[in-house]
Amino acid sequence: MSLIGDGLNKAVQKAFTRPAPKSAGAQMRYLVKQLGGTKAVAQMLRVSQRTVERYVKDQIKKPRADLAARLEREVKARWQPQIRAKARAKAASTGGIVIDARARMGYTAPIGSTDQDRIRHLTIALPPIYAARLFDAQEQGASDARLQEIAAEALKEVYFQDGGRRAGSLEEVRFTDVEHLEFEL
Repeated sequence: MSLIGDGLNKAVQKAFTRPAPKSAGAQMRYLVKQLGGTKAVAQMLRVSQRTVERYVKDQIKKPRADLAARLEREVKARWQPQIRAKARAKAASTGGIVIDARARMGYTAPIGSTDQDRIRHLTIALPPIYAARLFDAQEQGASDARLQEIAAEALKEVYFQDGGRRAGSLEEVRFTDVEHLEFEL
């Protein structure tokens, strides 16, 4: 997945009210219940149906590293969907989202301004409209480049133009070479 998409997912996961299952057996049982059978889980995880049955019965307790990562990712993607939806709706309607980024940022502006790209570390609260745009684009399967464009537009509006109070002639903001990116709802 993408850097921004993963960051948005982690922010939403912080809203969970209960921890996701930790053991391989509990994770398998949860997925079997969610997908309605061991065959569907086996196809999704690319293992045999018998292997899934063994995990469900706790005959196998320690999965290989690659299977453990796929298992955890699939469980977290399905864990507490209503809590996840409420957190996204709140961020998109009233709360907004906080972005903490260390990346190369620059802008295109009229001649005579210092538009040189440079590494900046920003922690900024973005308005709900940008949270809604980010979540909508993520749900529609937007690429990381498209999510970066939306984040750049948000930074242009909030940081560089300060809500329309300065830098009115700013044309475009570049948001590249992301070193660190974290979201908070």
